[in-house]
Amino acid sequence: MMLQDIIQMDKEYFMNVFGDRIPVSFKYGKGINLWDSEDKMYYDFLAGIAVSALGHSHPQFITALKAQLDSLIHTSSLYYIESQSKLAKMLVENSCADKVFFANSGAEANEGAIKLARIYYKKKEQPHKYEIITLKNSFHGRTMTTVAATGQEKYQKPYAPLTPGFKHVERNDIDALKNAVTPSTCAIMLELIQGESGVNLVSKEYLLEVKKICAENDLLLIFDEIQTGMGRTGKLFAYQHYNIEPDIFTLAKALGGGIPIGAVCAKQQTASAFEPGDHGSTFGGNPFSCTAGLNVMDILLNDGLVQNASDVGQYFITKLQDLMAKQGIINEVRGIGLMVGIEFKEDISKELMKKLFEKGFLVGSVGTKVLRFLPPLVVTKEDIDKLVEALDEILS
Repeated sequence: MMLQDIIQMDKEYFMNVFGDRIPVSFKYGKGINLWDSEDKMYYDFLAGIAVSALGHSHPQFITALKAQLDSLIHTSSLYYIESQSKLAKMLVENSCADKVFFANSGAEANEGAIKLARIYYKKKEQPHKYEIITLKNSFHGRTMTTVAATGQEKYQKPYAPLTPGFKHVERNDIDALKNAVTPSTCAIMLELIQGESGVNLVSKEYLLEVKKICAENDLLLIFDEIQTGMGRTGKLFAYQHYNIEPDIFTLAKALGGGIPIGAVCAKQQTASAFEPGDHGSTFGGNPFSCTAGLNVMDILLNDGLVQNASDVGQYFITKLQDLMAKQGIINEVRGIGLMVGIEFKEDISKELMKKLFEKGFLVGSVGTKVLRFLPPLVVTKEDIDKLVEALDEILS
Protein backbone atom coordinates (compact mmCIF):
# COMPACT_ATOMS: atom_id res chain seq x y z
CA MET A 1 0.00 0.00 0.00
CA MET A 2 1.01 3.60 -0.54
CA LEU A 3 1.77 5.61 2.60
CA GLN A 4 -1.15 7.99 2.06
CA ASP A 5 -3.55 5.05 1.80
CA ILE A 6 -2.26 3.66 5.10
CA ILE A 7 -2.64 7.06 6.78
CA GLN A 8 -6.17 7.48 5.45
CA MET A 9 -7.21 4.02 6.62
CA ASP A 10 -5.72 4.69 10.06
CA LYS A 11 -7.65 7.95 10.38
CA GLU A 12 -10.89 6.27 9.35
CA TYR A 13 -10.75 3.12 11.46
CA PHE A 14 -8.20 3.42 14.30
CA MET A 15 -9.02 5.14 17.63
CA ASN A 16 -7.05 8.38 17.57
CA VAL A 17 -4.99 8.01 20.73
CA PHE A 18 -1.66 8.78 19.01
CA GLY A 19 -2.67 11.88 17.05
CA ASP A 20 -0.89 12.53 13.77
CA ARG A 21 2.01 10.11 13.71
CA ILE A 22 5.37 10.58 12.02
CA PRO A 23 4.54 10.13 8.30
CA VAL A 24 6.33 6.86 7.57
CA SER A 25 5.52 3.16 7.41
CA PHE A 26 8.33 0.62 7.57
CA LYS A 27 8.53 -2.52 5.43
CA TYR A 28 11.55 -4.34 6.82
CA GLY A 29 14.61 -3.97 9.00
CA LYS A 30 18.06 -5.42 9.57
CA GLY A 31 20.33 -4.63 12.48
CA ILE A 32 19.99 -0.96 13.39
CA ASN A 33 18.43 -0.05 10.03
CA LEU A 34 14.82 0.22 8.85
CA TRP A 35 13.49 0.72 5.32
CA ASP A 36 10.23 2.51 4.62
CA SER A 37 7.59 1.85 1.96
CA GLU A 38 9.61 3.92 -0.51
CA ASP A 39 12.88 2.08 0.28
CA LYS A 40 14.48 4.96 2.17
CA MET A 41 16.86 3.69 4.88
CA TYR A 42 16.82 4.97 8.47
CA TYR A 43 19.06 4.50 11.49
CA ASP A 44 16.83 3.35 14.36
CA PHE A 45 18.02 5.10 17.52
CA LEU A 46 14.75 4.40 19.36
CA ALA A 47 14.45 0.59 18.92
CA GLY A 48 10.68 0.60 19.17
CA ILE A 49 11.02 2.49 22.49
CA ALA A 50 13.67 0.16 23.97
CA VAL A 51 12.02 -3.02 22.67
CA SER A 52 14.21 -4.15 19.75
CA ALA A 53 17.38 -4.64 21.77
CA LEU A 54 18.72 -7.23 19.32
CA GLY A 55 18.13 -4.94 16.38
CA HIS A 56 15.86 -5.99 13.53
CA SER A 57 15.77 -9.48 12.00
CA HIS A 58 18.42 -11.04 14.23
CA PRO A 59 19.10 -14.43 12.56
CA GLN A 60 19.03 -16.64 15.69
CA PHE A 61 15.95 -14.87 17.04
CA ILE A 62 13.98 -15.16 13.80
CA THR A 63 14.96 -18.81 13.26
CA ALA A 64 13.84 -19.74 16.77
CA LEU A 65 10.49 -17.94 16.38
CA LYS A 66 9.81 -19.60 13.03
CA ALA A 67 10.53 -23.03 14.51
CA GLN A 68 8.20 -22.32 17.45
CA LEU A 69 5.44 -21.15 15.09
CA ASP A 70 5.73 -24.44 13.25
CA SER A 71 5.29 -26.46 16.45
CA LEU A 72 3.15 -24.65 19.06
CA ILE A 73 1.92 -21.14 19.88
CA HIS A 74 -0.45 -21.45 22.83
CA THR A 75 -1.77 -24.04 25.26
CA SER A 76 -2.88 -22.05 28.40
CA SER A 77 -1.72 -22.06 32.00
CA LEU A 78 -3.68 -25.24 32.73
CA TYR A 79 -0.64 -27.16 31.51
CA TYR A 80 3.12 -27.06 32.03
CA ILE A 81 5.08 -25.13 29.39
CA GLU A 82 8.69 -26.04 28.68
CA SER A 83 9.89 -22.66 27.41
CA GLN A 84 8.14 -20.90 30.30
CA SER A 85 10.00 -23.04 32.86
CA LYS A 86 13.30 -22.53 31.05
CA LEU A 87 12.90 -18.75 30.82
CA ALA A 88 11.94 -18.47 34.49
CA LYS A 89 15.05 -20.51 35.40
CA MET A 90 17.26 -18.34 33.18
CA LEU A 91 16.00 -15.11 34.74
CA VAL A 92 16.42 -16.45 38.28
CA GLU A 93 19.95 -17.70 37.58
CA ASN A 94 20.97 -14.27 36.26
CA SER A 95 19.25 -11.98 38.78
CA CYS A 96 18.46 -11.55 42.47
CA ALA A 97 15.00 -13.09 41.98
CA ASP A 98 13.93 -16.56 43.12
CA LYS A 99 10.58 -16.77 41.34
CA VAL A 100 9.07 -15.33 38.15
CA PHE A 101 5.55 -14.80 36.80
CA PHE A 102 4.95 -13.94 33.14
CA ALA A 103 2.45 -11.39 31.85
CA ASN A 104 1.85 -9.78 28.45
CA SER A 105 3.18 -6.25 28.90
CA GLY A 106 4.97 -3.84 31.19
CA ALA A 107 1.75 -2.47 32.62
CA GLU A 108 0.59 -6.00 33.43
CA ALA A 109 3.92 -6.78 35.06
CA ASN A 110 3.60 -3.69 37.23
CA GLU A 111 0.00 -4.60 38.09
CA GLY A 112 1.31 -7.98 39.19
CA ALA A 113 4.02 -6.38 41.33
CA ILE A 114 1.47 -4.08 43.00
CA LYS A 115 -0.89 -6.99 43.68
CA LEU A 116 1.98 -9.06 45.10
CA ALA A 117 3.03 -6.25 47.44
CA ARG A 118 -0.48 -5.80 48.77
CA ILE A 119 -1.29 -9.49 49.18
CA TYR A 120 2.07 -10.03 50.90
CA TYR A 121 0.94 -7.89 53.82
CA LYS A 122 -2.59 -9.31 53.78
CA LYS A 123 -1.05 -12.77 54.20
CA LYS A 124 1.11 -11.36 57.04
CA GLU A 125 -2.14 -10.22 58.69
CA GLN A 126 -1.26 -6.56 58.18
CA PRO A 127 -4.14 -5.48 55.89
CA HIS A 128 -3.66 -1.85 56.90
CA LYS A 129 -0.42 -1.80 54.85
CA TYR A 130 -1.55 -1.14 51.27
CA GLU A 131 -0.19 2.25 50.16
CA ILE A 132 2.65 2.45 47.64
CA ILE A 133 4.95 5.46 47.24
CA THR A 134 6.20 6.23 43.73
CA LEU A 135 8.12 9.14 42.24
CA LYS A 136 6.85 12.23 40.49
CA ASN A 137 7.50 12.18 36.72
CA SER A 138 7.50 8.38 36.78
CA PHE A 139 5.73 6.19 34.25
CA HIS A 140 4.42 2.75 35.21
CA GLY A 141 1.76 1.97 32.60
CA ARG A 142 -1.63 2.75 31.09
CA THR A 143 -4.03 0.58 33.12
CA MET A 144 -6.17 2.27 35.77
CA THR A 145 -3.90 1.11 38.59
CA THR A 146 -0.58 1.78 36.87
CA VAL A 147 -1.86 5.22 35.81
CA ALA A 148 -2.51 5.87 39.51
CA ALA A 149 1.04 4.70 40.24
CA THR A 150 2.44 6.98 37.52
CA GLY A 151 3.55 10.35 38.90
CA GLN A 152 2.31 12.49 36.00
CA GLU A 153 -1.00 14.33 36.22
CA LYS A 154 -1.48 14.48 32.43
CA TYR A 155 -1.99 10.70 32.34
CA GLN A 156 -4.24 10.67 35.42
CA LYS A 157 -6.59 13.60 34.99
CA PRO A 158 -8.92 12.09 32.34
CA TYR A 159 -9.55 8.97 34.43
CA ALA A 160 -10.29 10.31 37.90
CA PRO A 161 -11.22 8.97 40.36
CA LEU A 162 -8.07 6.88 40.31
CA THR A 163 -7.29 3.62 42.04
CA PRO A 164 -6.57 4.65 45.64
CA GLY A 165 -3.43 3.89 47.58
CA PHE A 166 -0.64 5.79 45.81
CA LYS A 167 1.52 8.73 46.87
CA HIS A 168 4.06 10.55 44.70
CA VAL A 169 7.23 12.29 45.89
CA GLU A 170 10.08 14.12 44.18
CA ARG A 171 12.97 12.04 42.86
CA ASN A 172 16.15 12.20 44.98
CA ASP A 173 14.37 14.08 47.82
CA ILE A 174 14.83 11.73 50.76
CA ASP A 175 13.03 14.01 53.25
CA ALA A 176 9.93 14.03 51.07
CA LEU A 177 10.02 10.24 50.98
CA LYS A 178 10.45 9.92 54.74
CA ASN A 179 7.51 12.27 55.31
CA ALA A 180 5.31 10.23 52.97
CA VAL A 181 5.80 6.96 54.87
CA THR A 182 2.93 6.09 57.22
CA PRO A 183 1.76 2.91 58.99
CA SER A 184 -0.31 2.27 55.83
CA THR A 185 2.72 2.18 53.51
CA CYS A 186 3.58 -1.26 52.11
CA ALA A 187 6.10 -0.53 49.35
CA ILE A 188 8.26 1.99 47.51
CA MET A 189 8.21 1.57 43.74
CA LEU A 190 10.54 3.40 41.40
CA GLU A 191 12.38 3.47 38.10
CA LEU A 192 16.14 3.74 38.50
CA ILE A 193 16.16 5.86 35.34
CA GLN A 194 12.94 7.65 34.42
CA GLY A 195 12.81 7.22 30.67
CA GLU A 196 9.46 8.73 29.73
CA SER A 197 10.15 12.01 31.52
CA GLY A 198 13.57 12.63 30.01
CA VAL A 199 16.21 10.11 31.18
CA ASN A 200 16.36 11.22 34.81
CA LEU A 201 18.55 9.14 37.13
CA VAL A 202 18.00 8.18 40.74
CA SER A 203 21.21 8.90 42.67
CA LYS A 204 23.13 6.14 44.46
CA GLU A 205 23.02 8.11 47.72
CA TYR A 206 19.23 8.43 47.48
CA LEU A 207 18.76 4.74 46.76
CA LEU A 208 20.88 3.74 49.76
CA GLU A 209 18.59 5.84 51.95
CA VAL A 210 15.50 4.33 50.28
CA LYS A 211 16.78 0.85 51.15
CA LYS A 212 17.30 1.92 54.78
CA ILE A 213 13.78 3.34 54.97
CA CYS A 214 12.36 0.07 53.64
CA ALA A 215 14.30 -1.94 56.23
CA GLU A 216 13.33 0.34 59.12
CA ASN A 217 9.62 0.42 58.23
CA ASP A 218 9.08 -3.15 56.94
CA LEU A 219 8.42 -1.99 53.35
CA LEU A 220 8.96 -3.84 50.08
CA LEU A 221 11.27 -2.28 47.49
CA ILE A 222 10.03 -2.57 43.90
CA PHE A 223 12.08 -1.60 40.85
CA ASP A 224 10.34 -0.99 37.54
CA GLU A 225 12.98 -2.25 35.10
CA ILE A 226 10.67 -2.39 32.10
CA GLN A 227 12.77 0.08 30.14
CA THR A 228 16.09 -0.18 32.00
CA GLY A 229 16.34 -3.97 32.07
CA MET A 230 17.74 -6.49 29.57
CA GLY A 231 21.16 -4.92 29.04
CA ARG A 232 19.96 -1.43 28.17
CA THR A 233 22.24 0.30 30.71
CA GLY A 234 25.35 -1.81 30.13
CA LYS A 235 24.42 -4.33 32.80
CA LEU A 236 21.71 -6.97 32.48
CA PHE A 237 19.58 -5.08 35.03
CA ALA A 238 20.00 -1.47 36.10
CA TYR A 239 19.88 -2.30 39.82
CA GLN A 240 23.30 -3.96 39.35
CA HIS A 241 24.83 -0.48 38.94
CA TYR A 242 23.66 0.38 42.45
CA ASN A 243 24.53 -2.86 44.30
CA ILE A 244 21.07 -2.79 45.86
CA GLU A 245 18.66 -5.68 45.37
CA PRO A 246 14.90 -5.12 45.25
CA ASP A 247 12.28 -7.45 46.71
CA ILE A 248 10.41 -7.30 43.40
CA PHE A 249 11.38 -6.05 39.96
CA THR A 250 9.48 -5.99 36.68
CA LEU A 251 10.55 -6.55 33.08
CA ALA A 252 8.96 -6.21 29.62
CA LYS A 253 9.94 -4.31 26.45
CA ALA A 254 13.26 -5.89 25.35
CA LEU A 255 12.54 -9.20 27.12
CA GLY A 256 10.54 -10.36 24.10
CA GLY A 257 12.53 -8.57 21.42
CA GLY A 258 9.24 -7.35 19.92
CA ILE A 259 7.02 -10.24 21.01
CA PRO A 260 4.72 -9.09 23.87
CA ILE A 261 5.84 -10.41 27.26
CA GLY A 262 6.26 -9.02 30.76
CA ALA A 263 7.68 -10.53 33.94
CA VAL A 264 7.25 -10.08 37.69
CA CYS A 265 10.47 -11.21 39.39
CA ALA A 266 10.64 -11.55 43.17
CA LYS A 267 12.61 -12.96 46.07
CA GLN A 268 11.22 -16.13 47.61
CA GLN A 269 9.88 -14.57 50.80
CA THR A 270 7.81 -12.07 48.84
CA ALA A 271 6.87 -14.37 45.97
CA SER A 272 5.44 -16.97 48.35
CA ALA A 273 2.52 -14.64 49.05
CA PHE A 274 1.09 -15.63 45.65
CA GLU A 275 -0.76 -18.91 46.08
CA PRO A 276 -2.98 -20.83 43.63
CA GLY A 277 -5.84 -18.62 42.48
CA ASP A 278 -4.29 -15.33 43.62
CA HIS A 279 -3.12 -14.26 40.16
CA GLY A 280 -3.09 -15.50 36.59
CA SER A 281 -3.07 -14.77 32.86
CA THR A 282 -4.58 -16.39 29.77
CA PHE A 283 -1.78 -15.49 27.36
CA GLY A 284 1.04 -14.73 29.79
CA GLY A 285 4.02 -17.04 29.47
CA ASN A 286 2.78 -18.86 26.38
CA PRO A 287 5.23 -21.05 24.41
CA PHE A 288 5.79 -18.46 21.68
CA SER A 289 6.52 -15.44 23.87
CA CYS A 290 8.74 -17.46 26.21
CA THR A 291 10.72 -18.83 23.26
CA ALA A 292 11.27 -15.20 22.28
CA GLY A 293 12.43 -14.35 25.80
CA LEU A 294 14.73 -17.38 25.97
CA ASN A 295 16.50 -16.39 22.78
CA VAL A 296 16.77 -12.73 23.77
CA MET A 297 18.40 -13.80 27.03
CA ASP A 298 20.70 -16.25 25.26
CA ILE A 299 21.87 -13.67 22.72
CA LEU A 300 22.34 -10.94 25.33
CA LEU A 301 24.38 -13.22 27.57
CA ASN A 302 26.49 -14.95 24.92
CA ASP A 303 26.97 -12.45 22.07
CA GLY A 304 28.52 -9.61 24.09
CA LEU A 305 25.61 -7.20 23.63
CA VAL A 306 25.47 -6.11 27.26
CA GLN A 307 29.17 -5.22 27.18
CA ASN A 308 28.61 -3.48 23.85
CA ALA A 309 25.88 -1.39 25.46
CA SER A 310 28.36 -0.37 28.15
CA ASP A 311 31.28 0.37 25.80
CA VAL A 312 29.38 2.04 22.96
CA GLY A 313 27.12 3.78 25.47
CA GLN A 314 30.10 5.44 27.13
CA TYR A 315 31.47 6.38 23.71
CA PHE A 316 28.07 7.87 22.80
CA ILE A 317 27.89 9.95 25.99
CA THR A 318 31.48 11.19 25.48
CA LYS A 319 30.71 12.21 21.87
CA LEU A 320 27.59 14.07 23.03
CA GLN A 321 29.56 15.81 25.78
CA ASP A 322 32.07 16.93 23.12
CA LEU A 323 29.12 18.23 21.12
CA MET A 324 27.83 20.06 24.21
CA ALA A 325 31.20 21.80 24.56
CA LYS A 326 30.97 22.86 20.91
CA GLN A 327 27.28 23.78 20.79
CA GLY A 328 26.30 26.15 23.58
CA ILE A 329 22.61 25.33 23.27
CA ILE A 330 22.96 21.95 25.03
CA ASN A 331 22.29 22.14 28.76
CA GLU A 332 23.05 18.56 29.86
CA VAL A 333 23.87 15.07 28.61
CA ARG A 334 22.71 12.26 30.91
CA GLY A 335 22.22 8.52 30.92
CA ILE A 336 23.85 5.14 31.45
CA GLY A 337 24.78 2.68 28.72
CA LEU A 338 22.47 3.05 25.73
CA MET A 339 19.75 4.95 27.58
CA VAL A 340 20.76 8.53 26.83
CA GLY A 341 19.15 11.95 26.87
CA ILE A 342 20.20 15.45 25.80
CA GLU A 343 18.52 18.42 27.44
CA PHE A 344 18.61 21.71 25.50
CA LYS A 345 18.42 25.24 26.83
CA GLU A 346 15.59 26.09 24.45
CA ASP A 347 12.37 24.40 23.29
CA ILE A 348 13.85 22.78 20.19
CA SER A 349 13.72 19.01 20.77
CA LYS A 350 10.58 18.38 18.67
CA GLU A 351 12.03 20.34 15.75
CA LEU A 352 15.35 18.51 16.11
CA MET A 353 13.57 15.16 16.10
CA LYS A 354 11.83 16.16 12.88
CA LYS A 355 15.05 17.31 11.21
CA LEU A 356 16.90 14.15 12.27
CA PHE A 357 14.05 12.10 10.82
CA GLU A 358 14.47 13.94 7.52
CA LYS A 359 18.17 12.96 7.61
CA GLY A 360 17.24 9.33 8.25
CA PHE A 361 17.63 9.05 12.04
CA LEU A 362 14.83 7.90 14.35
CA VAL A 363 15.02 9.41 17.85
CA GLY A 364 12.54 10.42 20.56
CA SER A 365 11.53 13.77 22.01
CA VAL A 366 10.44 14.17 25.62
CA GLY A 367 8.50 17.36 26.07
CA THR A 368 10.10 20.27 24.21
CA LYS A 369 13.66 20.25 25.57
CA VAL A 370 14.91 16.64 25.67
CA LEU A 371 16.00 14.27 22.89
CA ARG A 372 16.01 10.60 23.92
CA PHE A 373 18.10 7.82 22.40
CA LEU A 374 17.48 4.08 22.91
CA PRO A 375 19.29 2.34 20.05
CA PRO A 376 19.47 -1.45 19.64
CA LEU A 377 22.31 -2.97 21.64
CA VAL A 378 24.01 -3.95 18.37
CA VAL A 379 24.74 -0.28 17.59
CA THR A 380 28.35 0.50 16.64
CA LYS A 381 30.64 3.46 17.21
CA GLU A 382 30.36 4.18 13.46
CA ASP A 383 26.58 4.46 13.84
CA ILE A 384 27.08 6.84 16.76
CA ASP A 385 29.46 8.98 14.70
CA LYS A 386 26.88 9.33 11.93
CA LEU A 387 24.14 10.42 14.33
CA VAL A 388 26.32 12.91 16.20
CA GLU A 389 27.58 14.36 12.91
CA ALA A 390 24.00 14.81 11.68
CA LEU A 391 22.97 16.46 14.96
CA ASP A 392 26.01 18.74 14.81
CA GLU A 393 25.08 19.84 11.27
CA ILE A 394 21.50 20.62 12.33
CA LEU A 395 22.53 22.57 15.42
CA SER A 396 25.10 24.51 13.43
